[in-house]
Amino acid sequence: MERIWKPNVTVAALIERDGRFLLVEEETTDGLRFNQPAGHLDEGESLVEACVRETLEETAHAFRPTHLVGVYQIRIAQRDITYLRFAFAGDLLGWDETRELDAGIVRALWLTPAEIDACTDRHRSPLVRQCVTDWQAGRRYPLEIIRHWG
Repeated sequence: MERIWKPNVTVAALIERDGRFLLVEEETTDGLRFNQPAGHLDEGESLVEACVRETLEETAHAFRPTHLVGVYQIRIAQRDITYLRFAFAGDLLGWDETRELDAGIVRALWLTPAEIDACTDRHRSPLVRQCVTDWQAGRRYPLEIIRHWG
């Protein structure tokens, strides 16, 4: 039987406040790594809904996406896996300090771009920095660019 190749669709939240970006420190097979609040698209979800859910689960922050920052394709050769990431920017609507974070998430933290650069060896992927770079370059696309049916 022929193998059917499909990329893994993920979403990420790019949230900047007072010059700092919201990241999570998470357990991975490569040890503790930094990433934007991010995760996989679940069946039946829109990309925007997935980003809202993942941000809440990983940071306890309610998030409303307002813009698409970029779409990124990355292949991890050593795992023979390709990710298609949709990164969204938006507004925080609140924080539930009593909410438990997702399994594997050690903490949510706010880092400056310089602090993000200082820990590149601990980024989950090069997309962590690239998303920040794109945000700083003013890349913001209207959500209407994405169409969701069903």
